[in-house]
Amino acid sequence: MEKRNSKRREAPLTTLKAGESGIVTYIRSGHIRGRHRRHRHIMPGHERAWGFEKRLMDMGLTPGTRVTVVKSAPFHGPFEILVRGSRLALGRGMAERIFVEIEQE
Repeated sequence: MEKRNSKRREAPLTTLKAGESGIVTYIRSGHIRGRHRRHRHIMPGHERAWGFEKRLMDMGLTPGTRVTVVKSAPFHGPFEILVRGSRLALGRGMAERIFVEIEQE
């Protein structure tokens, strides 16, 4: 059997089109030091950043979870995604902060 050579890349959830899937790698909070850090570094007085991450985790969006885009509304509208058998609607701003691993051939 021939082994497929596939590349994996990380990108925001908003880069996926309807029907495409990815694995959640991390969630970027709004108040972090540095660019695209994998770990949460909340600056003093910005406890809301953890609230954002917790809210998504409560919806089932945790690292390692497969996410499938059902549809993306036009004109920067919300994303409808399938997570753990449930459909969720996320605003584009939220979806841009969820990073997924995309497998490409």
